[in-house]
Amino acid sequence: MSELEEKERKPSEESTDDSEEEDSEEEPKLKYERLANGVTEILQTDAASCMTVHDKFLALGTHFGKVFLLDVQGNVTQKYEISSVKINQISLDESGEHVGICSEDGKVQVFGLYTREGFHESFDCPIKVVALHPQFSKSNNKQFVTGGNKLLLYERNWLNRWKTSTLHEGEGSITNIKWRANLIAWANNVGVKIYDISTKQRITNVLRDNTSLRPDMYPCSLCWKDNTTLIIGWGSSVKICAVKERDPTEMRDLPSRYVEIVSAFETEFFISGLAPLADQLVTLYYVKENSDHMEEEFRARPRLDIIQPLPESCEEISSDALTVRNFQENECRDYRLEHSEGESLFYIISPKDIVVAKERDQDDHIDWLLDKKKYEEALMAAEISFKNIKRHDVQVQNAGSHIFIISHMRDYDTAARKCQKVLGKNMDLWENEVYRFKTIGQLKAISQYLPRGDLRLRPAIYEMILHEFLMTDYEGFATLIREWPGELYNNMTIVQAVTNHLKKDPTNSILLTTLAELYTYDQRYDRALEIYLRLRHKDVYQLIHKHNLFSSIEDKIVLLMDFDKEKAVDMLLDNEDKISYLHKLFKRDHHKGQKYHEKQISLYAEYDRPNLLPFLRDSTHCPLEKALEICQQRHFVEETVFLLSEIHASFCFYAVLHASLSYPHISWCSCAAIAAKTAKANRLTFFHLLNLGMYFRSAVYSPLQQNIRAANASITLYKALFTFHTDTGVQYCNICSAKRRGPGSGILDMKK
Repeated sequence: MSELEEKERKPSEESTDDSEEEDSEEEPKLKYERLANGVTEILQTDAASCMTVHDKFLALGTHFGKVFLLDVQGNVTQKYEISSVKINQISLDESGEHVGICSEDGKVQVFGLYTREGFHESFDCPIKVVALHPQFSKSNNKQFVTGGNKLLLYERNWLNRWKTSTLHEGEGSITNIKWRANLIAWANNVGVKIYDISTKQRITNVLRDNTSLRPDMYPCSLCWKDNTTLIIGWGSSVKICAVKERDPTEMRDLPSRYVEIVSAFETEFFISGLAPLADQLVTLYYVKENSDHMEEEFRARPRLDIIQPLPESCEEISSDALTVRNFQENECRDYRLEHSEGESLFYIISPKDIVVAKERDQDDHIDWLLDKKKYEEALMAAEISFKNIKRHDVQVQNAGSHIFIISHMRDYDTAARKCQKVLGKNMDLWENEVYRFKTIGQLKAISQYLPRGDLRLRPAIYEMILHEFLMTDYEGFATLIREWPGELYNNMTIVQAVTNHLKKDPTNSILLTTLAELYTYDQRYDRALEIYLRLRHKDVYQLIHKHNLFSSIEDKIVLLMDFDKEKAVDMLLDNEDKISYLHKLFKRDHHKGQKYHEKQISLYAEYDRPNLLPFLRDSTHCPLEKALEICQQRHFVEETVFLLSEIHASFCFYAVLHASLSYPHISWCSCAAIAAKTAKANRLTFFHLLNLGMYFRSAVYSPLQQNIRAANASITLYKALFTFHTDTGVQYCNICSAKRRGPGSGILDMKK
């Protein structure tokens, strides 16, 4: 408990029994603080006698006849020297522009705080109370009442003069007055009366119950809950009175209004003040207790209770004992309770202390839960009421404490997950909480919830967690490296740490894979590629494509093929401008990648013609017809002659003739040389072709050349001239036969 607020407890008692422990778990309804600043200085040399509260400021009267205007923090804004004796009452109108003051020496002053108008009067008896009309600032409501031996009403007429009327007298001193709307309530030695100023009728008389109490020592407390509900506290008795309209048929000579007591009950202690709080009551009690060591009663701390009125009793909601200064010397009449309706503020006034009580808000509720170590409930309250809390702003100040429910719940993941909502964007709280989790060895629990977006912690925090995983959980470490952006931590620091671990376990695939990922983020792709190939990792091809690493794998084609032939070839074929890979593969082994030789023809023709003919000559899996089609489209003479020679292996002359007709700008001699060269024939073959060509050009070719070209019938002619005659065993233009039968013998047979 704070200095001001403690649960009621006898001085000699110790809170050891179960009931008191249960009471200590009840959350208070109000919070307290002292009104300080200028008030502290005033009460060091003077004493408070009365105070009234406005929404904008406070007005404090003292025993030495001074009136101070204060702001809500207690700073003095204005000072008035009214009298040399006690100020009994201060009254303000609703606007806060006019003030009425009365003192023990009979002085009454009513004046404007911002105007020169005023009323000053001195009476021959003490004036205990004064009350301004709530709408006093309006010209037609210039009225106020004073209470001494009688109740006087002052009204200013149209001549700007004050007219006085006696509303009541003869029942002792007037000790309290409260004016609300058109109703004036006052208390004297006999009881409480209500006067309707609109009808100029007194409408009730509520007698006091305990007449044995001195009215000057135990004064009556009055408070209007609203325009028609008056609350009366006197001695230990409370009555709630409702002002109602009388039925016109029952009026006769009776007032138009009457009062019905809707609740009446006794309290345990003497009442020093009352104030409404919604449908409940705030009561200030003067407490006397018996001591085990003394026969006489002693003055205990005053109590501020919240009670729920019932028709004939009340229910206690909360009860706080207040440690006000010099409470041992105060009487019941020394305490007062004033309240501000707009903000539910309650001021407990005593001669040497002024305490402010406020309704506890959601922030205070969270503070109390934290203080009671109810951390989970505090988190839930913060989440549910995040729109209504201000001080915590969903980032409870003691976040470390209430997230530290893990010390009791052992539910580390839940506690860590709560950090996201509770700590929010406060990076200092985040870092403190991370170190708390480190202290209890639970860095892993909080790792997945750390900020990793625009708001980030210091790199050292992330490195600390990565190091924790690296020491105890390789798989968890690898997961964090994949999930966390690389800019969260110093990449080289982590690379060095992983490298050190690999010295102890050089074949650990998890660490090697993670190191490759770190190298990739650091754009050291060659090292990442080397690790992936070493591990035969499936991501090697993705790495090559994503970062265009084709220049780095020229010497690693075989490794890629051995790892996954299909993916390797697909990758190479998808990058036609990088044909050197298939070329190197072919040079290494003519049979590897044989299913892609057809595709390779087009690639050679497009990007590397010098290697096309060697490829056609060396490949045993190349489709010759497809190759011939490609070479003819591109007018590749040597390749065409070679392919024709391969397709019609026994007819070299056929190949030369086709080439000569298709490419007239190339001489027959050149075509014969090409045929002999591409077919790997000897010099004799070349001379046979040359002799045959000379004869055919003079005897057959020249007369038919134009017709053949025009009719595009060269193929028919070739077949007619060079058909196998299997029945006679003669083959024309067969090099081997020509050699056997003599040069030109085939042609001589044609002449016949």
